[in-house]
Amino acid sequence: MTPFEPYAFAMVQPFSSLVTSQAWRHDVEAWVHDRVEESGRRLSGPLDQVRVRPWSTQLTVPTDHGRLWFKANTPSMGFEPALHQLLATLSPDDVAAPVAIDPVRGWMLTADRGPTLGEVRNPTTDDWVRLIQHAAALQRRVADRRDELVGLGVHDCSPPRVPERFDSLVEQLSNLPAGHPSRLRPDDLAALEDRRADLVEAAVVLERSPVPSSLQHGDVHPDNAFADLKVFDFGDVQWAHAVEVLRVPFGIISQDDTVEWGPVRDAYFEVWGDVADRRTMAALFEATAFTQAVNRCLVWVDTLQLADADEIAEWGVAPRHQLMRVVDA
Repeated sequence: MTPFEPYAFAMVQPFSSLVTSQAWRHDVEAWVHDRVEESGRRLSGPLDQVRVRPWSTQLTVPTDHGRLWFKANTPSMGFEPALHQLLATLSPDDVAAPVAIDPVRGWMLTADRGPTLGEVRNPTTDDWVRLIQHAAALQRRVADRRDELVGLGVHDCSPPRVPERFDSLVEQLSNLPAGHPSRLRPDDLAALEDRRADLVEAAVVLERSPVPSSLQHGDVHPDNAFADLKVFDFGDVQWAHAVEVLRVPFGIISQDDTVEWGPVRDAYFEVWGDVADRRTMAALFEATAFTQAVNRCLVWVDTLQLADADEIAEWGVAPRHQLMRVVDA
């Protein structure tokens, strides 16, 4: 499988403008028609573009054997179809195989697997426990596949790379145009510099830990998993320290009085129990407060590369927000 290669014309206009153009829609409909026919299905109605974001778009595809979903990503996330296919091969119990992919254009066709876990019900502590155990099991299955994942275009965000990436992001956000919602202010720079040594120390702790870097889904929650716990939406994936995967669940659960964090955390720790004891895992979780903030900032910077002015106004504060989490780590 060759790495994702952004098609050149996508770089000259906002992603959302590209994917709502007649030329793009014509190409997509032709591709979908052929892939649907190859799968033994037939189209039973028009495609419906149900969502457009600066980073992806989704279209529903009605067929005589049920609804399919088409997804296209912005170039920085264009690795997702090839990654999704690889993960479904390596861990079919955790990831459902796509119907078809175009790894060069970053297109994917998948079966409709019904409502997400979050749509079925308000997730309970037990739901979160089972979900995080699946996420951890997937990490363990692919922990030795770094070269394959990075070769597809997944960012290597492992601990040794974090301090240099932090410096790069600070410089990048400092040089944004005046008025950009993620431009760093002088007091931001001072606060970030005060925590840089702590960030470096945290990266060293993670680098030396018995728990390795692996696939870091980046956005594990009940709306990114089906009722059978198969996870999807791999556009935010990075190759990073495995324990970083807990950070998004922690942020969500800490705002939800109906879910207990302790059992969810412990369920994740148990999957790595033969590698590290509970005390070590707790220290690693604390260290990821630094590294995941930097790596999450990178996701948002990439996400907004082809955003238009209105989208920057709506989403543009996210890179600064994520990077400034280093100060509170």
